Amino acid sequence: MAKSWRKRWLPSPPLSVLVFCFWLLLNDAVTAGHAVMGLVLALLIPPFAARLDREFARIGSLRQVPRMIGVLLLDIVRSNITVARQVLGPERDIHPGFIWIPLEISNIHGIAVLTSIITLTPGTVSSALSDDRRYLLVHVLNLDDADEVIRQIKTRYEKPLMEIFP
Repeated sequence: MAKSWRKRWLPSPPLSVLVFCFWLLLNDAVTAGHAVMGLVLALLIPPFAARLDREFARIGSLRQVPRMIGVLLLDIVRSNITVARQVLGPERDIHPGFIWIPLEISNIHGIAVLTSIITLTPGTVSSALSDDRRYLLVHVLNLDDADEVIRQIKTRYEKPLMEIFP
């Protein structure tokens, strides 16, 4: 009986503590009123959050993480140089465009990391994910060869992410 009560009113103690602490941080002073309000929020928000449909991350092998970080850092530096040259060069040499990238990765957390990586890399921005999560729309600053951009994203990022997020 006690366990079901606790689970119903306090489904996630860490979330309750987090809500309470953030509430106190958002206020300029810690007063009894702020503490009471923080406690009320800490008790009310987690039960509603528990009702949200969550898809928990499944983590596979992490051996690709160091390599991916290195590849990403190198690509960010290279892309910054390339974008700087394009922006400072003649405007007629820039051919922006959108491409749909077919996705093999189905884990929503892996897709989120992929979209973040694409957006972090200068010259590309993730724009939309299809409702069925099978295609990602990406804007490319200079789209000379769409197939090559797709190949690079799939081999450099998607394939290792599929190992990390099965």
